Amino acid sequence: MRETVAITAYAVGDYALALRELRTYRRISGKDDQIALQVDSERGVGRADRALEVGRSVDRDKLPTAARVELAIAMSGARLDVGETERALLELDIPELDPDRAFEWSPALFAARAAVLEELGRAEEAEEWYRRATIAAEALDDASGFEAGETVWVDEVEEEEDAEASDRAQPDGDASVEPATGDDHPQV
Repeated sequence: MRETVAITAYAVGDYALALRELRTYRRISGKDDQIALQVDSERGVGRADRALEVGRSVDRDKLPTAARVELAIAMSGARLDVGETERALLELDIPELDPDRAFEWSPALFAARAAVLEELGRAEEAEEWYRRATIAAEALDDASGFEAGETVWVDEVEEEEDAEASDRAQPDGDASVEPATGDDHPQV
């Protein structure tokens, strides 16, 4: 639950709450898999130096690959925050930075590298990495089996057990459900 609250708080920009919940999650679980969110939340509350300290506190070799990539991106951003642009680029020089292959983390990693190169005034290189980010994202979309612009509808399905409990809760036993129209479905 702490992890979910932390991710939600981060998503809505409540970095102080996200930090509190991420610290608690990390202490209780012993896991570092959300360390990038913690680093980024420290940045969000204006503590880039603390963000760098938190990021250095973990053994990156023990992190899952996606978490290691997210941490590299967050650390690069923290380096930019403190004016260490060259070191921000070095944070992104990780084995997962493979311009010839696309993984789930590739578009974000390539785009982060492009942004740092842009900060360094290396516009042509930045443009090339932005192009690679776009190509990687398109390749991943193609591999997912979904067509561009395709809408995926998510419907909640009431479990049979829940329906029986609902019937018992209503005195007249009427558990009718209004059918949803196409406009009621959230887009994912």
